[in-house]
Amino acid sequence: MNKQKGRGRFIFFCLAPAVILFFIFMIIPTIDVFRMSMFKWGGYTDEKTFVGLQNFQKLFQSDKFYQAFQNSILLIVIVTIVTFGLALLFAAMLTREKIKGQNFYRVIFYIPNILSVVVISAIFSAIYDPNQGLLNSFLNLFRGQNGIDNPILWLGSQKIVIYSIVIAMIWQAIGYYMVMYMASMANIPESLYEAASMEGAGRIKQFFTITIPLIWTNIRTTLTFFIISTINMSFLFVKAMTNGGPDGASSVFLSYMYQEAYTNSSYGYGMAIGVMVFLFSFALAGVLNAVTKREELEF
Repeated sequence: MNKQKGRGRFIFFCLAPAVILFFIFMIIPTIDVFRMSMFKWGGYTDEKTFVGLQNFQKLFQSDKFYQAFQNSILLIVIVTIVTFGLALLFAAMLTREKIKGQNFYRVIFYIPNILSVVVISAIFSAIYDPNQGLLNSFLNLFRGQNGIDNPILWLGSQKIVIYSIVIAMIWQAIGYYMVMYMASMANIPESLYEAASMEGAGRIKQFFTITIPLIWTNIRTTLTFFIISTINMSFLFVKAMTNGGPDGASSVFLSYMYQEAYTNSSYGYGMAIGVMVFLFSFALAGVLNAVTKREELEF
């Protein structure tokens, strides 16, 4: 009995510091965000006015919020589908096909993930430069003088700026998830593929009937993590590359919140946006867990 109590105390004292820090730096600030969303406050003075749900009413009447919401959804959908599709494809190729220098390709694909967002944004901003950028210079080989006189404004056009950011985000993320899936695929017994080959299953069918089901737990976990982190990463890319321009065409959830809270000195309104982002992320994570839930396969 005393031994069991001693074990319980040991576990308590090991967990207590982490629980206390989590409560102080996560739970209390989150509650405070909800509280401050009901005040009209500039953020730099002591003058606060309780306005109840007026900030949320203003939010749902704002065209800028809906623009940011639309851009965020677009980024989440396109970046997630393309990133995971390519990561799984490259991981399968490097794991199952006999390609020389597999470790070299792992390193090359992983390099973008170790670079900071600021560095990646600077690289792509240079590539997208309308006059001297690599992309327009290449396209001008086919467009001729018309391309020189009318360069494509990759970060200056309302129609294509968000897709320019999409490419940068995909390039940054593919390598990390590719390496994770390669580690999972390496643990799949080769005998399963040999048996499938004897039954007449080709590479594509083996990929969808053996590889994907057996690493589904890993895919499910990384999918939820990636989609939620995309909300944060999109802010960093937008802030570094376009600052939400042109005319809000690349604005996303957190860039709109940052602008309202710290640029326009509408801190209470900014916290209302933060509450909506929190609720959206929480709901999205719940939906993803429910939709992707499957019976776990063992081998």
